[in-house]
Amino acid sequence: MKDVFISADTIISPLGFTSETNVSEITQDHSGITLHNNIATSPCYASIIDNRKLDKAFSKFGNAKAYTKLEKMMILSLQNTIFKATFSISDKTVLIIATTKGNIDALNNDFDAERAYLPVLAGKIKEFFSFKTEPIIVSNACVSGVLAIAVAKRFIQNEYYDNAFVVGGDIVSEFTISGFQSFQAISEIPCKPFSKDRSGISIGEAAASVAISNINTEKEAIQIIGDGSCNDANHISGPSRTGEGLYLSILSALKEAKLEPQNIDYVSAHGTATAFNDEMEAIAFNRAKLEHVPLNSLKGYYGHTLGASGLLETIIGMHSIKNNRLYSSLGFDELGVSMPLNIIKNITKTKVNTFLKTSSGFGGCNTAVLFKKVNL
Repeated sequence: MKDVFISADTIISPLGFTSETNVSEITQDHSGITLHNNIATSPCYASIIDNRKLDKAFSKFGNAKAYTKLEKMMILSLQNTIFKATFSISDKTVLIIATTKGNIDALNNDFDAERAYLPVLAGKIKEFFSFKTEPIIVSNACVSGVLAIAVAKRFIQNEYYDNAFVVGGDIVSEFTISGFQSFQAISEIPCKPFSKDRSGISIGEAAASVAISNINTEKEAIQIIGDGSCNDANHISGPSRTGEGLYLSILSALKEAKLEPQNIDYVSAHGTATAFNDEMEAIAFNRAKLEHVPLNSLKGYYGHTLGASGLLETIIGMHSIKNNRLYSSLGFDELGVSMPLNIIKNITKTKVNTFLKTSSGFGGCNTAVLFKKVNL
């Protein structure tokens, strides 16, 4: 199998419009989650990108009025990632788009309702950058972002493509907020993953993108070395009580990477701050013998960005490898799950050679992907 490397990356979020800015804000424990009064029937905490800042940044590349908010976020992210990538778009380059809800706001604004169809969203992105092949859409609940990385890896390993640009994104909307409110899952304070006094999720919006290739030219490269995706088929919204799907996904990734649990330096967990999700993850990580590995959730900084979350959090993990720095799990105080976990409470300077990114979502989906630093 061909080696596959992940390199150039860009995060567009309330914390900034580059990955470097986002990492800087995280280093200072800054969160994008604030109280909003105009996105739901009652005030709620969410992480939302300022429309004026987004339009100003986008106006350098196109007409802001011609694109939806999500399209602008994705295009801005991809614009920077494509610029930084060591390869150019060719007929062996695939565009992979990850999203949970897509242009859901097109159902309630000035754009045609068909703009809400995911292939239409993909077509807009393809057209903007003149991609030569048809885009691939990954829309599998909240694992979409990290699953898209695994899909790109497999396509490249099987020589369908030489390289890929992966972009993920979702926005905060009344539709999304009301859906989680119906589950009584929205926290009345900024979310606190894995904490004893957590009370639910905070929703966020972001776009993130990466370049993936079978060729690497960097002195310190990051290689995608294993992945697994298993559905526990437990419930339409509730995760398996035994963590079965996540556990099997982790085992599959470890097997492909030929690594043991003790070889993992860091775990970037899903960590939504809901009672069922955090408990399920704790059980799965203990079953996989990862309870002693430093672990965080980044939802305290961004909220749950749905289809973007796994991709965004992978990028922060990549910068952890590059900077040899582990970032705190913002909002954590006292462990609130039944099994032990090594939650990162403070920024830690340490050697990071490998990390595991996991995601879980509605419908019982789970994905785990392993990354490794490679010195050339």
